[in-house]
Amino acid sequence: MPFKFTAEKIEGVILVEPKGFPDGRGFFFENYKKSEFFSNGIEYEFVQDNTSFSDPDIIRGLHFQAPPYEQGKLVRVITGEILDVAVDIRKGSPTYGQWVSEILNEENRRMLWVPPGFAHGFLTLKKSFVHYKVTKEYNKDSEGGVIWNDPDLRINWQKSSAQLSPKDKLWPTLKDFNSPFTYGRT
Repeated sequence: MPFKFTAEKIEGVILVEPKGFPDGRGFFFENYKKSEFFSNGIEYEFVQDNTSFSDPDIIRGLHFQAPPYEQGKLVRVITGEILDVAVDIRKGSPTYGQWVSEILNEENRRMLWVPPGFAHGFLTLKKSFVHYKVTKEYNKDSEGGVIWNDPDLRINWQKSSAQLSPKDKLWPTLKDFNSPFTYGRT
């Protein structure tokens, strides 16, 4: 099997570890294989690929797209290192408001599957190219977010400050937020 799939502590979030095939020239690994992903619970079609580049100490997020444009994301680092975070924002979920995080970097080649119904963001720990596949195309009118440093979420970003976009500084806290997602409907 070219991948190892590990369920995170929140239902639906999965850490994916591809198996590498090194030789004297370097290495080869598969980023995605539909049959493997489907047989391990990631039964989505990907319709758009995105790549971002960021210097160290940049936070992008916490973002989502509301239904009917909700996105699942398969996130990986091409070069660099990030702290990747997924927050459950599904109303009625037993893990609503809880989060998981993983270090993704070019050495471990790990990927994080963030399903629809989660806010997603990351902190760059080094200069990083981040690539992610999404299950729905971007729709500006459906974008939303939760503030990265929400005191009720208490996400351990490993930094007390970081650079954010002006938009990311204005997202509401979770308690001031009316989630468009309902547990069991994403």
